[in-house]
This record gives sequence, C-alpha cells and structure tokens, in this order.
Amino acid sequence: MAGHAKAKKSRVVRIDSEESWDFFIKQATDKDCPVVVHFTASWCTPSVVMNSFFEEIALSYKDLLFLSVDVDEVQGVGTRMKITAMPTFLLMRGGAEVDKLVGANPGETRKRIGDFVHTIRRCKAASSAVPL
Repeated sequence: MAGHAKAKKSRVVRIDSEESWDFFIKQATDKDCPVVVHFTASWCTPSVVMNSFFEEIALSYKDLLFLSVDVDEVQGVGTRMKITAMPTFLLMRGGAEVDKLVGANPGETRKRIGDFVHTIRRCKAASSAVPL
C-alpha cells in the first residue's frame, strides 16, 4: 500500500435518523459540549461545496461537536429546527439554538464559530474564577 495517502478521520458526525440526533444532542448537553450543525442537501450545490469547509473547520475546534444533517434524509430534524434553506449552520449549546447562519459564506461561518467558541471559553473561565 505504499504511495497511498492515508484517509483522514472525519470529526463531523453524520446524523442519519431522528434517534441519532436526539442521542448526540443529549450527550452534548449532558457534557456541556457546544454543537455546530451543518444542515445540507445533496441536490444543493452550495451545501455540497461547504462540506469540505465544514470538515476543515471541525479539525480546528476539538472541543466542539460537529454534526451534519441531510434534510432530505432526516426530514424530522430539519422541521424541528425550522430549517428552510440550505446550507444552514446552527450553533447550539445546552440543546438550544444560540446562532443561525443561512448561506454558503465560509468567512462569516468561520467568524461566527470563532466568536461562539470565544464566548463559551470566556464564560467558562469566568465561572471557574468565582469562589463557591
């Protein structure tokens, strides 16, 4: 197998059912882990183009959970989260939406995720500094 590139392991979890959505959101909520979700559709060219960007940014933030949901395959999740256009990026904490970005805009998506992480880290640092 010499000469073959090693396949990179994805940090993005592909949601394939409402049950898997519920499982991962509950796990993230229980562990106070922020979540970034890419709502996509195979027929939507901008969504498909954003897949590699989403994989790349997931490598930058190891303390976040990255989920990908194809709204045609898991319609119930898209409906529950009020997703009306693709791609949509949802930032969640504690099982609730914190921010939503609609459209294929890598620069703005990167900025929003960075701001989201910065706010979370600042809040965690402040809460750990408060004596009980």
